[in-house]
Amino acid sequence: MSKTRFIGPWRRRFQWVTTLLLLVLPWLEVDGKSLLRIDIPGLNLYLFGQILRIEELYLVLLATLIFVLSFLLITVVLGRVWCGWLCPQTTLSDVAEWAARFLGLKVQRNSLHGPLRGKILLQLVYLFLAFLVASNLLWYFIQPRLFFARLVTFDLHYAAWITFIVTGLLVYLDLAAVRRLICSDFCPYGRVQTAIVDKATLTLHLPDAELERCIECGSCVRNCPMEIDIRHGYQVECTNCGRCLDACRQVMAKRSEPGLIRYTFGLHGEGARGLLNPRVLLPGVAMLVLAVVLLVALVGRPVASLKVSVSHTAAARQLADGRIGTFFNAWVNNRSQETADYTLQARKKESGASLPIKGQVRAELSAGENRRLDFVLVTPANESLTVEFVLTGEEGLELSTAEAYIGKIEEE
Repeated sequence: MSKTRFIGPWRRRFQWVTTLLLLVLPWLEVDGKSLLRIDIPGLNLYLFGQILRIEELYLVLLATLIFVLSFLLITVVLGRVWCGWLCPQTTLSDVAEWAARFLGLKVQRNSLHGPLRGKILLQLVYLFLAFLVASNLLWYFIQPRLFFARLVTFDLHYAAWITFIVTGLLVYLDLAAVRRLICSDFCPYGRVQTAIVDKATLTLHLPDAELERCIECGSCVRNCPMEIDIRHGYQVECTNCGRCLDACRQVMAKRSEPGLIRYTFGLHGEGARGLLNPRVLLPGVAMLVLAVVLLVALVGRPVASLKVSVSHTAAARQLADGRIGTFFNAWVNNRSQETADYTLQARKKESGASLPIKGQVRAELSAGENRRLDFVLVTPANESLTVEFVLTGEEGLELSTAEAYIGKIEEE
């Protein structure tokens, strides 16, 4: 008989890889810019080499829709694979229970049993893990090196302190007292999954045809982290982690027989053919279309943007030669990955005639930088016109435009 294969080692490796990825991702950089970080003060999103401004959040919306559709598709096809293999709550619960067993404690019905010394040490481990998770969350908003520098000097923003402390305490409470109860009693995902389960959904179960081979050893129940009995059929508390599968295979291998519990597409073994149905195909096609739209939008986005508005702090005034000076504020954003020089010009939209600008009209911006320029536009006093502002690059190439309307002001 061939060697018995267990799924547990693969699941643990997968959990380690995804956990390390979450921890390491905020430390990675491209050309000195974070690979993935939300810069709240600068209103930027650093996204795998792209720097998105707040006005480009429609791209984030597209990415969010793709994520939601992919999550739905994964749920329809792979069932509770998120719960058993990907969910951070499952990983935290696994780590919490592993640490308890390592310290000589026993976890039974979500309670810890053992010597007091072990329980105290375990609480210290939980505190460390809780505030590591809180720190990891903040790394996606504050560069990790800057986070630690400000943490040791107590120089974090008050909002960061609140997030750090509240998140740390909530995760500690989760590790110390809640753990699997989140999955069995509070998490809505399991209930949602039962509503969208399909004949193609990958399911962990014990087929009725195999029940007669069951020797009633109870190994599947003892190894289930949710403490359910898979022999009673599909249950919403099951996270499809596969521990019962491995336990059954181990017992039956001693009898030179295959395990009873298995993963199948559909409760009745419909197989991969069951994937060819509207619940799978429709979100799959929609996700593909949105991915193409997002890719085109990212590739076609201009390398610089320009926003212009009349200043609210300085009123238009008549100059000595009778012309009118209108104060403007412009926001220039360098969307490229390199430092660039920009020049701001103005012209009449109808005729294209150039209009004079006095003030900040040239700027050198680093990659991703957004800067405000203050200037005065000079126009005739007795003429109303639409002005087109033009942002040009180093070789005079027009990169972005913005418009403003200047009303007629009669000379005094």
